[in-house]
Amino acid sequence: MIKASIIGGTGYAGQELLRILYRHPEVEVVSVGSKSFVGQPLKDIYRNYNKITDAVCEASDIQELAEKSDVIFLALPHGIASKQVTPEILSQAKIIDLGADYRLKDVDIYEDWYGVEHHSADLLKEAVYGLCELHREDIKKARLLANPGCYTTCSILSLAPLLAGGWVDPASIIVDAKSGTTGAGRSSSTAFSYCEVNESIKAYKVASHRHTPEIEQELGLLGNTDLKLTFTPHLVPMNRGILALCYATLAKEATEEELRQVYRDFYKDEYFVRLTEDVMPETKWVKGSNYCDIGLTLDQRTNRVIVIGAIDNLMKGAAGQAVQNMNLMFGLDEKTGIDFITDFPV
Repeated sequence: MIKASIIGGTGYAGQELLRILYRHPEVEVVSVGSKSFVGQPLKDIYRNYNKITDAVCEASDIQELAEKSDVIFLALPHGIASKQVTPEILSQAKIIDLGADYRLKDVDIYEDWYGVEHHSADLLKEAVYGLCELHREDIKKARLLANPGCYTTCSILSLAPLLAGGWVDPASIIVDAKSGTTGAGRSSSTAFSYCEVNESIKAYKVASHRHTPEIEQELGLLGNTDLKLTFTPHLVPMNRGILALCYATLAKEATEEELRQVYRDFYKDEYFVRLTEDVMPETKWVKGSNYCDIGLTLDQRTNRVIVIGAIDNLMKGAAGQAVQNMNLMFGLDEKTGIDFITDFPV
């Protein structure tokens, strides 16, 4: 059995991770860490764990956890993991960071976008970006895994085949994405209260969202270019789910069917990517699952391809993807414990 610990287990991503791990046939959860709920039973915080576990939230010491864990999941805000992860820790346990501290390879870009100092920049070269569909072989050998962001996962997977094949002008890319409110975390902020969110939709962090350089980094690698794109996120009144509408101008002639075949070829062996073909993706068909649904159309009038991706931000955008990465890191079938059919209706 894989002995797993979680630091930050009572946030939305953390508890979703626990929900998966408690059902995973190859995992034993040995510690649930939570700074806010030390000493409280998990089942008193989230009633869905009643009769599932008697785990009590602990004040986590990563060094102590490394001595009794095979893998430690960090479900923490940015700026914390880089203070805690060290080569000594990595010699004892694998780290899967659901935060942003090891996603960007350029420390200056990280510090510029996140506004904090990175305390273990020497580990950035070792960290593997955990998008399984693009970096599977590196993930299998990783000790330090940077779990991708939710917007980034949906946007990168939606556009990857086009960049890899040079089908679009990189400078023309626009990503217009919508997310449910769990993407902002378990916050008491007024901006995310029911009355503020219900019956409204709003753009936020326009031209300044921190997932932008992450998308640029990975798509730039695929297209072998220094890519700059426009990314605009929106908050919509639903609990979970992301829909990313991606626009790009074709760089060479292609029919819609040719572009569809590009996607079929690129994702032919990817279980968790589903091409919707004649219909466009909807968030309701991925909620509670680790799938990314992708559909496209070609606007011949403007010579633009429009690609739409949908994921559950807490699953393929966070916890589900973290477990997919863990499975690869420990030599398991990557579907193990996360092969869920979407819940419907919800």
